[in-house]
Amino acid sequence: MAERKTDKPVRTPKKTSPLGWLFLGIIKFYQLFISPLLGPNCRFQPTCSAYAVEAIRTHGALRGGYLSIRRILKCHPWGGFGYDPVPQSARDSAEVSAHGPDCCGKKKKSEAAKSGLPHDEGMTSHG
Repeated sequence: MAERKTDKPVRTPKKTSPLGWLFLGIIKFYQLFISPLLGPNCRFQPTCSAYAVEAIRTHGALRGGYLSIRRILKCHPWGGFGYDPVPQSARDSAEVSAHGPDCCGKKKKSEAAKSGLPHDEGMTSHG
């Protein structure tokens, strides 16, 4: 079976605490009952509520809650807009940097040319 490639980094979810579950429940209530009444007003992708869910699952209730509030405060007419992903957790960043920038199929074409191999050959995947 072929591997599926995505541009989105793989995130390892943290175990959700009771406080995290409370936050996620409040967000789900908002998504189901309040958001439909307000209509599509989102300036960012993902939406602030989807961002909050991902931030809490990735970083935990406290840091994820902080990132979510910071994101919501940016949502005003003079704030930003567009794609604004949740930052990687330190754990996920460490996994990426442990292999190095040229590892896991991200080897530069020029380096592949120097080795005499086509760009797709000779790549190893580990981790």
